[in-house]
Amino acid sequence: MLMEEHEAGQHKSGYIAIIGKPNAGKSTLLNQVMGIKLSIATHKPQTTRHRILGIYSDDDCQIILMDTPGVITPKYKLQEAMMAFVDRARTDADIVLHVVDAADPELYDAENELLDRISKPVLLVLNKSDLVSEEQAGAIVTGLRAGREYADVLIVSALTGAGTDAMLDTLKAMLPPGPPFYPKDQLSEAPERFFVSELIREQLFLQYRQEIPYSCAVNIVDFSDDEDLTRIDAEIVVNRNSQKGMIIGKGGQALKKLGTASRATIEQFLDRKIYLALHVKVRDKWRDNDTFIRSYGYGGG
Repeated sequence: MLMEEHEAGQHKSGYIAIIGKPNAGKSTLLNQVMGIKLSIATHKPQTTRHRILGIYSDDDCQIILMDTPGVITPKYKLQEAMMAFVDRARTDADIVLHVVDAADPELYDAENELLDRISKPVLLVLNKSDLVSEEQAGAIVTGLRAGREYADVLIVSALTGAGTDAMLDTLKAMLPPGPPFYPKDQLSEAPERFFVSELIREQLFLQYRQEIPYSCAVNIVDFSDDEDLTRIDAEIVVNRNSQKGMIIGKGGQALKKLGTASRATIEQFLDRKIYLALHVKVRDKWRDNDTFIRSYGYGGG
């Protein structure tokens, strides 16, 4: 059906990997281009753990954007799984967007090592241009291009949207000919329950400090629709027993606050009323356990 509707010679399509170190603004860039929140984003680094697809379509092209976790040197198995998502995006991509924070443009060693393994065209995307002057942005680009060859340079602000239309035009010009991979009205490939778990995890980042958000996974146990209500049962999995009390809080107040905020964001995303039940479960050192990592959706790259 997709091939019949769009002859390959008249249509362009391809996969675009969005890579960069933590907090470069990769998720915000994806959300800005898509016009909808597909990837959670907070002020804390390493919020993104998966490869998240955003499918941008117009009449003559389909751009499949792959948001990825920030590039780091992994310290435990969960982070190894996260870097496997990055590497999978690198190999699947037709074009790579290397997103650099204009306010913090120094590259990590792991970032440089990843870039060295890329054989596809790489575009430098200098993000957060709203935080620096035009002269400063030019100097940053000059410095980055001195150490690495880029197919093109794009200066954007994912927050305000400045430069993102020009970025899309550049990508469209570079895409290979081909039919769409997905129906034109599809925005992502992930199911609703995945986005629900991510929205709960986002609230963990927003409401808890220090290591707590990084020690948690969210597991959707039940997701069922009644006539006028969606019922969701979710487990918040923690890395050790002492963290369970921190999540619940005195008299259960912290967990109640988490549930209230999560329910509001989920209802906005799903555009319907939900009943949300949250439970806290201890899985000792789950971040270094291959079985738990796979069961919570982080296996497979």
